[in-house]
Amino acid sequence: MVAGFLVLLCCQLLGELIVYGLDIPVPGAVVGMVLLLIGLMLRGEVAGGLRTSSEGLLSILPMMLVPAGVGLMVHFELIAAGWVAILAALVVSTFVTLLIVTLLLKWTHSSADKPHAQGEVNE
Repeated sequence: MVAGFLVLLCCQLLGELIVYGLDIPVPGAVVGMVLLLIGLMLRGEVAGGLRTSSEGLLSILPMMLVPAGVGLMVHFELIAAGWVAILAALVVSTFVTLLIVTLLLKWTHSSADKPHAQGEVNE
């Protein structure tokens, strides 16, 4: 279990170092998760210690969300003052996301349905 936590922490540390070194606007934890995903894909399986550590963290995930809830309550006045803008941003971003995903889905399906020239392989 300790080895699993060590793997998770090392991936996060590498992600933070990459973000700091390359000065990219992505959270280091996200880069670390991508590194972990790549490592797991290359390995083909999840080690027992990593699985145990991950399951332990998932069991306390609701408790980790408490700080976000507290932040909402601390800034309640600010949120109450701008709730219309927040709601509008949520609605617009949801519809934009749905539109983009729909267009990408149609584009990928239409390109997959096109017949290919003799000798070409449909990947």
